[in-house]
Amino acid sequence: MVKQKTEKIENASKNEQMEENRSLLVGYVRKSNAGGALKISINNDAFSDCSTYVTSDGQTYVPLVISLNALNRVIDGERAVTTISQMLD
Repeated sequence: MVKQKTEKIENASKNEQMEENRSLLVGYVRKSNAGGALKISINNDAFSDCSTYVTSDGQTYVPLVISLNALNRVIDGERAVTTISQMLD
């Protein structure tokens, strides 16, 4: 009985985290072969599906997110690639 309650609480917590962390995959970041730059690849269809915002000077921007921890792993060579995403409401 206690085990079932614990599992239900853990599942509810995971569902809340998934709900809070919903995102749209937009592209990838990887290190260049020479290692002196980051290569950013954006999927055109996904990018066109992104929401935008307009600043007071009339410029339109697309807010995107890259995890700093994951990006540091790419830079340090511990990871080959990481994602670029847009957080969804």
